[in-house]
Amino acid sequence: MRVADWQEALAAHGPFTRVVVAEVKGSVPREPGAELRVWPHRFEGTIGGGQLEFEALARARGRIGRRVERIPLGPAMGQCCGGAVTLCYERITESQVPRAGEMLRAVAMTPETPAPLFVHRAQARARDRGERPALRFGGGWLLEPVDPPKQPLWIWGAGHVGRALVNVLEPLGTLAITWVDTDARRFPEASQGPARLIAENPADLVPLSPANAQHVIATYSHALDLELCHRLLSQGFAGCGLIGSATKWVRFRNRLRILGHSDAQISRIACPIGDPTLGKAPEAIAIGIAGALLKTLSVQSDRAGTAIPRKGRAG
Repeated sequence: MRVADWQEALAAHGPFTRVVVAEVKGSVPREPGAELRVWPHRFEGTIGGGQLEFEALARARGRIGRRVERIPLGPAMGQCCGGAVTLCYERITESQVPRAGEMLRAVAMTPETPAPLFVHRAQARARDRGERPALRFGGGWLLEPVDPPKQPLWIWGAGHVGRALVNVLEPLGTLAITWVDTDARRFPEASQGPARLIAENPADLVPLSPANAQHVIATYSHALDLELCHRLLSQGFAGCGLIGSATKWVRFRNRLRILGHSDAQISRIACPIGDPTLGKAPEAIAIGIAGALLKTLSVQSDRAGTAIPRKGRAG
């Protein structure tokens, strides 16, 4: 859970009932941690549309207290998923918002239930090592990380593809996007959104990017694209994808070799990226790139050299 989301929701609309997916088995609409924030006449978030969410909204508006509900989706809801989901309900007021610096939240969902061993161990690791736990439900207790770190993503270029990619990825809320270009006028007008960096030569900003960042290079200049590839290969990254055709990438590979990079290093950059079957419109290209990126991130691999998967020609 994210403290800022709760604070904003409470400030805007007052106390709410939270419905969180605590545990899943088999095929289900959403993953553990997905949540609804429910008020009498509105809601935010989703645990998966359809009958499950419809019933959860009705229960949440019934002003129930803390409650755990285990639902086999087929028999109970007539849904075709075939799995089962455990939902936790609780009323959220200002007193339930974690304090600054807290790394985990542990809540007894059933009254007078002593905390199980996994809760005590997670609390000790958070206190002694600064570790955030993974979400876990058991023994009547819900344990979840507070403000888990977002995956850094650097998007180089605020042109048509860059804008479309931000529009696709930003609403997910799981990425810390840094958007880079040469002029503030190249960005869309907006009071909020990803962090924006401006530099006459954006490649000079490469040292600011963290080693675990994913990168998408989509600038207006092939020369700048090449310099970004060169500097990123010299510094290191978790994954990198480059907009371009197969012909462009052949030329880039040759030039990167001349600049001193080995074939093994160069192959860490994925080019072309996207899915040519979706079309050449910026929005279609962005959807293909976003899909490949999300597949990479879903693997949860922290192995160095993970790259955005290739697929065909992006433009």
